[in-house]
Amino acid sequence: MSGWPGDRPVVCLITDRRRLSPGAPESAAIARVVEQVGAAARAGIGLVQVREPDLSDAALHRLVTRCIEAVRGTACRILVNDRMDVAMAAAAHGVHLRADAYPARRLRGIVPGGFIVGRSVHSEGESAEIREEGSVDYLLFGTVFRTASKPPGHPVAGVAGLSAAVAAARPLPVLGIGGVTAERAAEVAGTGAAGLAGIGLFLTTEPVELARRVSALHRSFDSSSVFP
Repeated sequence: MSGWPGDRPVVCLITDRRRLSPGAPESAAIARVVEQVGAAARAGIGLVQVREPDLSDAALHRLVTRCIEAVRGTACRILVNDRMDVAMAAAAHGVHLRADAYPARRLRGIVPGGFIVGRSVHSEGESAEIREEGSVDYLLFGTVFRTASKPPGHPVAGVAGLSAAVAAARPLPVLGIGGVTAERAAEVAGTGAAGLAGIGLFLTTEPVELARRVSALHRSFDSSSVFP
């Protein structure tokens, strides 16, 4: 489907204004997300998933619109987490569906060409099921490694789980999420995953630092001998 970035790796930033700007006034936190997204796009990040579930409809729409403007002129695509209505109203590049959301095939008759649809999955079986269903452009698989964003005891799939999900979904691209660091990116690459996504990995608005982090991730994938 034409909207999906074709090159490996696909690096996806997931926004979280509260972690990016803890304790900041709402207007300042929103502005910093827009700044982060613009810097990320210029650093070479291919996808941004706007995930701010506690915002009102109007506030989320305004944020998505500002993010689209912030990446204008780059190859970065803006996706909205869960909220198909906001994604369509704001003319975003796509939507990311939760694992328990409605089937993606319901969307294909109403979305424009090139509109990206992704879905979260948590097992090899879910990956195979969604591949058979069709209609999505990529899967987001996790949790791969332990991460501070999940409570203690939250199950992790590890590299073996990600590898199984990649194999079950092929040729559908799979991104790994959860505890992925620059040091662990090579392990993700070795599974044949198409890329990775993260929140904590990109918690900065500093362009040089974002570019450094993205470059390190690309090198990890470039050095992997495994390709989907």
